[in-house]
Parts: sequence; C-alpha cells; structure tokens
Amino acid sequence: LGLADLGALLAGVGLDLRLSSVPGPDAHRDAAHASLLERARALLHESWDWRLEVPLPNPGDLRAWDALARGAGVRLGVEAETGPRDGQALQRRLALKRRDGYVDHLVLVLSDTQRNRWFLRDYGPSLRTDLPLGHRALAASLRRGEDPGASGILIL
Repeated sequence: LGLADLGALLAGVGLDLRLSSVPGPDAHRDAAHASLLERARALLHESWDWRLEVPLPNPGDLRAWDALARGAGVRLGVEAETGPRDGQALQRRLALKRRDGYVDHLVLVLSDTQRNRWFLRDYGPSLRTDLPLGHRALAASLRRGEDPGASGILIL
C-alpha cells in the first residue's frame, strides 16, 4: 500500500495522513549525554542516591528524569542537555516536568562548551527565573551532601 493509497483510504473516513520524522539512535549523542550525566554524578557527595532514567510517577506518562538524586531529605530531578537550541522550549519542558515529576528541585546540567555559554548568554536570564542557583553554589551544596535549597544550572 503506497502513501497516496493510504491517504485516499484515510480521507474516505474523514482522516488526514500526517507524517513526521524523529531523531533515530545516535550513539555519539547518547555517549555525550551519558558522559555529561556521569560527570554530574561524580560531583555528588557519596550520601546522594543516584538513579538514571527514572519515570515520572504519573500513570500513562512516558516521560522520565534523565537522573534522580535523593539525599539530604530532598529529591532532585536532573536533566542533561549537551546542546540546547531553543531556550523557551527548554524552559517550558523543564517547568512541566518539574510540575509533574514530584521533585523538590530541578538541576539542569549543561556541557561546558562555547555554544552552551552563548546559549546561556541569550537565555540565561529567563532560565534563571526557575533555576536561580548558579554552578558554584549548586555544586558546593551537592559536594557537601546538602540540600541546595533551590533549583539551578550546572556547567560540566
């Protein structure tokens, strides 16, 4: 059955045929993402519990935290981005995940690249409304095994 035939068949029952493409597996991108998460984990005090790919706790919700850190009486939802491009889309996605993910704080982990520094120059002020802690303060709390007290951005 060709696409034209499928489109005609669907039109006969009042439906439109819509196609989309999604990124396929990219070992390089996955390796960079995994490496970034490992650098974040290595930053934590040994008292923190660290789990990867933790599903959000809502029935039917297919989203997951890249990592979930538990310690100091808090839960940290961790999202790693190697090369974000759209600051508004990222901020919306993080806000929805935080709302639905039952965490105390959110940690956005960015790769330490020139492109990401430009990204933060452009979108940092907006992102910091929801992620007020900077790298130094956030990293220091996590190294000591303490509740950071707020969400923030790590650059690793």
